[in-house]
Amino acid sequence: MTWTAHVLTILPEMFPGPLGHSLAGRAAARGDWRLEVSDIRSFATDRHRSVDDTPCGGGPGMVMRPDVVDAALAAAPSALPAFYMSPRGRRIDQALVRELAAGPGATLLCGRFEGVDQRVLDARGIEELSLGDFVLSGGEPAAIALVDACVRLLPGVMGEALSADEESFADGLLEYPHYTRPAVWAGRSVPEVLVSGHHEKIRAWRRAEAERLTRERRPDLWTHYVARAARGGRAAWNTTAGKETTP
Repeated sequence: MTWTAHVLTILPEMFPGPLGHSLAGRAAARGDWRLEVSDIRSFATDRHRSVDDTPCGGGPGMVMRPDVVDAALAAAPSALPAFYMSPRGRRIDQALVRELAAGPGATLLCGRFEGVDQRVLDARGIEELSLGDFVLSGGEPAAIALVDACVRLLPGVMGEALSADEESFADGLLEYPHYTRPAVWAGRSVPEVLVSGHHEKIRAWRRAEAERLTRERRPDLWTHYVARAARGGRAAWNTTAGKETTP
């Protein structure tokens, strides 16, 4: 079965957007994955194609109707797990992306206005997913980001099979810094170890830099990394002492 992203939105013109270009676009053209977009308005029953109404209890904005959203979800492929893109949902991380990429795909419900009536989410057991602790004007940009993250992990999409193994979050760490020619630019040199040709020293430097950056910039990730290394008896690079240690 071809990995499929089925998007439910009232703005179908936003797709494929960035997903039609670069890695994702070329992969779609090859048939490595498929994008399906359904206009939620097509499931409305009145002549105005209404998808929203005023919130119960008062307040600003409008709320997407449960009957219309439910009809759209009912028409989505049953084999695909459904998710609602929401700032109050589970934070998307690389582990979740790998899990979704390994499956058949996903149906992504994109809310607008003040959101979707809670009853349809409860009735269908829809899990909510969040791109981060901020609010977008709708779920579409978050859906595009999630699909892009999944597609690049599909077999054959990335040119270098090892690339995904060394990038940020692949091993619970941020990615190490990258350099290229010229060897000296604006008075700044490429780290000597990277032009030494000594692969073991390069590997150690990259691991140490990944751990240093994670410890400095993402202490939350660093805490999880150290704890996991301790449970598995794995060596972690002590960025203070400058050597590998086993926690």
